[in-house]
Amino acid sequence: MFTFTPLVGAQSSTSRASQSILELDGGIKILVDVGWDDTFDTRDLAELEKHIPTLSLVLLTHATPSHIGAFVHCCRTFPLFTQIPIYATSPVISLGRTSLQDLYSSAPLAATFLPSASVSEPGASASAVPSLGDNTANAANLESNGGTGRILLQPPTTEEIARYFSLIQPLKYSQPHQPLPSPFSPPLDGLTLTAYNAGHTVGGTIWHIQHGMESIVYAVDWNQARESVVAGAAWFGGAGASGAEVIEQLRKPTALICSTKGADKFAVSGGRKKRDDLLLDMIRSSLAKGGTVLIPTDTSARVLELAYALEHAWRDAASDEKEDVLKGAGLYLAGRKVNTTMRLARSMLEWMDENIVREFEAAEGADGAAQGASGQTQSKTGKSGGGPFTFKHLKTIERKKRLEKLFAEEGPKVILASDVSMAWGFSKDSLKRVAEDPNNLILLTESFRPKAAEREGEGPEMNSLGGTLWQWYEERQDGVALETASDGELLEQVHSGGRELSWTDVQRAPLDAGDQLLYQQYLATKRQLQDTSQVRGGQESLETGADVLDDGSSSTSSEDSNPEQQGRILNFSASLAHSNRNKLALSDQDLGVNILLRRKNVFDYDVRGKKGRERMFPYVAPRKKGDEYGEFIRPEEYLRAEEREEIDMQQRRSEAQTQLGQKRRWDDTSGRRLSGGSSGRKRQQLTKDGQRIESGHDALSIASDDEAADAAASSDDESDGQDFEGPAKAVYKKESIIINARIAFVDCMGLHDKRSLEMLIPLIQPQKLILIGGLRKETTALAAECKKLLSVKEGDITKDADAIIFTPNNGETIDASVDTNAWMVKLSNNLVRRLNWQHVRSLGVVALTAQLRGPEPPQEEAEAAPEASGKKLKVDAEQAPPSAVVPIMDNALQQKPSEKSELLPLLDTLPASMAAGTRSVARPLHVGDLRLADLRKIMQAAGHTAEFRGEGTLLIDKSVAVRKSGTGRIEIEAAAQSAANQAGLGRGAGSFLAVKKKIYEGLAVVAGN
Repeated sequence: MFTFTPLVGAQSSTSRASQSILELDGGIKILVDVGWDDTFDTRDLAELEKHIPTLSLVLLTHATPSHIGAFVHCCRTFPLFTQIPIYATSPVISLGRTSLQDLYSSAPLAATFLPSASVSEPGASASAVPSLGDNTANAANLESNGGTGRILLQPPTTEEIARYFSLIQPLKYSQPHQPLPSPFSPPLDGLTLTAYNAGHTVGGTIWHIQHGMESIVYAVDWNQARESVVAGAAWFGGAGASGAEVIEQLRKPTALICSTKGADKFAVSGGRKKRDDLLLDMIRSSLAKGGTVLIPTDTSARVLELAYALEHAWRDAASDEKEDVLKGAGLYLAGRKVNTTMRLARSMLEWMDENIVREFEAAEGADGAAQGASGQTQSKTGKSGGGPFTFKHLKTIERKKRLEKLFAEEGPKVILASDVSMAWGFSKDSLKRVAEDPNNLILLTESFRPKAAEREGEGPEMNSLGGTLWQWYEERQDGVALETASDGELLEQVHSGGRELSWTDVQRAPLDAGDQLLYQQYLATKRQLQDTSQVRGGQESLETGADVLDDGSSSTSSEDSNPEQQGRILNFSASLAHSNRNKLALSDQDLGVNILLRRKNVFDYDVRGKKGRERMFPYVAPRKKGDEYGEFIRPEEYLRAEEREEIDMQQRRSEAQTQLGQKRRWDDTSGRRLSGGSSGRKRQQLTKDGQRIESGHDALSIASDDEAADAAASSDDESDGQDFEGPAKAVYKKESIIINARIAFVDCMGLHDKRSLEMLIPLIQPQKLILIGGLRKETTALAAECKKLLSVKEGDITKDADAIIFTPNNGETIDASVDTNAWMVKLSNNLVRRLNWQHVRSLGVVALTAQLRGPEPPQEEAEAAPEASGKKLKVDAEQAPPSAVVPIMDNALQQKPSEKSELLPLLDTLPASMAAGTRSVARPLHVGDLRLADLRKIMQAAGHTAEFRGEGTLLIDKSVAVRKSGTGRIEIEAAAQSAANQAGLGRGAGSFLAVKKKIYEGLAVVAGN
């Protein structure tokens, strides 16, 4: 059994995110991708939340927000999510970590809001009541809400994000792996995962899932064409490989899950070189006018391709004697984690195209020769400067103030800025600076989807900045500027015509008094939950950790949950809004056995029928915090009297001068918690009386605080001009600018096109085809084309094509199980004794030749006659003991045993006359899949020498070569050697025969007998 459910991204015109559920036989559930879009709406994760308690494992495909954007949110919000095994390639883990670190430091809405149940009580301030959906802010709702926003949760820190990504288990390409199930998953029964290169991004994955008779290929967002950095998809065997047949592992799957993005577009003739030339011609046309080129891109995945292409274009221009406008222009890469991204790129060259490896080796050889000889600086490739990601011309920018200084400088420049949607990151800030000059160019590298969907109770969603500019580019309302490129073709740049671009900007702001009260209530609610549920290790404490609950936490429980479950206490948050928020009262049923501690004059509790902790008195033994060296030492308990007085005065000054949420010094010991207020003092503050100190010391303290604040404001981790930490709320502000810059588009998405889809799908030959990930128009067009390509007859399209081609919508479950016909037969005793079972891994294999006969009558048939009384039936004394008596039943019930036996035909041995004729026709059959790595171990264990030579060739005893073709065929070649040479190797038999013997031992050779 195999069912598939796309949660997000199927025939969707609003979201590029990807989330899918694969359910296999036995209740095995696999989640592929946890994507999110730039709206960060938690309602897109509502369906995913329902499946988390039943997931077996999670697979990640690409390091882009549309595939892993909600990963950290799920880890923080849903406690069970961190217990599920997660698998991805090493580049996806590393680049995904830096991408989400950039995302959370730049986009306030990514942190999401407080749960609605925590702020919707009577008397709550209007600014906290949700009127914009969860994370959606359109103009109509914004005006009705007066521009105020909701309280934001604390975003995860860099260390938290790194810790969550450390939970992912890395895999290599073409490495079969049998994963471990989650604690709440059924057994996986030999399920095997294999990752293959998908192109599009470094480390991008095509997943091959094998389980029983199911062979599923999950291929979303792949690219067959080779690029400068990213190798092509592994359909034909590896980086850039081509052929007439797809490799055996990915050919003829029972189900192929494929994305339809780009199914209605054709590739640009000329391939990657034509694309790069078009990109550079667009840049040169703007730089020649003295303008600035803004290229919005992502932060860690596709940016590697663009950065590499532009860096080497600047290198070529610098080494060329001809005049080139690139020589005098600056090249910059702006993002909060770009240095980390480029450092990681230099450490994962083996995951990139083979040309990158050659360039790195050539640069290393040139550097070594230069150091040992005459100081050469030219590499063997002719390009000046170090390796592929050792930049000489591209400069990185990680701070907003540095970006502002860059725009203040004169001269033409090219800026790669995050993010591609311009909804957050430095691309939005850069757009404000380049919009007014008509000589500037906004160069889009990805297409956008129109935001035309409406949610219940809301108006249509607004486009992001990138989406609006893409819409203007397609409309071409104000005309097109045509310029001649270097190859004679025309460059199209769309005039913006001075149109006004309006959007709603979201910023973080400190909480006011009413919001502080709500935030304190929220923290108290969490504390009550933690105390009542008696949370043990594995979760952060309330005082030191970030907020561990989120928007969806109030809906994690089920309506029909077991009242004895330990997590039942989480169900009370929905009803908490109707209770007194000051008392935070819980019902007796919610408290359970804790009623003995929480209620006065309650001394008895019925434990009959209870389980686990509900049967024991709720005593919690105090546990001291310490390490292997003993209990932690608290320095504040050993302060001198004058130190205590100084700390107390600093606390008083900070309370008088610092608002809640503003940044404090890293060594500030004031002890204020996130909830703010004067009640958050620590134990070392023993005196509360005001102490007199010298005015000079007081002024010095204030000055040092200001200097620390200035230093912190200019630190590397500044957040879009927000110079405060702690709880905040989202403030919506309408902004608009006049766009005079030109708009151009060069397709650098690195995705499959119509030609590659129509060519590869017939070669893959899937039994079932599931199309997701594209617009409705793209999905419908590709499905209609595949009906013809997969040889479906016109008269049977409505009958057969719908059974093999599926185009599900979001949330629609389809049954794509392999088509099998199973019959139950009964084997005769003579046939069973002749069967010779052979084992291949966990399967038993046997071939038999037999004849099928009708069911035989039972050997012992009861002959009975009803007695005159009609109440009892006696069995004949010859067939059964005389004491056997069976009561009379209805005719239907009485005939059931005999009817069941008649439904099972019998397989029996062939007669001697027929066996002689069939024995000559039967041919032996080899069952199994021999891996060369396993054969190498077997031969080495048998005393032979075995080593890999070249790609896919195993050399044994320096005389026998074993190769495995893409179709799975094993080829053995041996050199002619004399008997003396064989004897010199110390073996009685030749290596050729020994290799064949070991190969046959690794396979099951079955034949009908």
